[in-house]
Amino acid sequence: MSLTLAEKHLAQFEAAHRIQILAQSSATVAQAAAALKCEPARIAKSLTFSVGDDVILIVAAGDAKIDNKKFKQYFGVKAKMLAPDEVEACVGHAIGGVCPFGVPETVDIFLDASLKRFDTVFPACGTSNSAIELSIAELEQFTNYQQWVDISKGWQDDTPS
Repeated sequence: MSLTLAEKHLAQFEAAHRIQILAQSSATVAQAAAALKCEPARIAKSLTFSVGDDVILIVAAGDAKIDNKKFKQYFGVKAKMLAPDEVEACVGHAIGGVCPFGVPETVDIFLDASLKRFDTVFPACGTSNSAIELSIAELEQFTNYQQWVDISKGWQDDTPS
């Protein structure tokens, strides 16, 4: 069902046909990079957090880590990821296939600055063996995102991991 949500969402942009169903798992950044034959940083991972009573989804580069200090400065609360058993119920996609496509309108989506250094990135499409290659402009257009944020670390040359 999760793939169906992503397909339906991407169909409104005439992009559903671009979804790649992979022969191997793409559930982790490393697995996705191996399956797609790209550098891990270009995997656009989707991370889910609770912010008060709300759920948000942050799409970040595969080599980025959430910077707790920046997260708290931006959102006003400590970063608290959803528990694995809450993710699918809240965003419609299970861990390993979480993506910014076909999520409930109540979930705000943010794009992290770590993605801006790439021409194209690969977000999942609802399953642990799917992905789509998108330009950054397409990612913006297809995700109904709220805004760009700079809340990650570890991906810049001068930032220690």
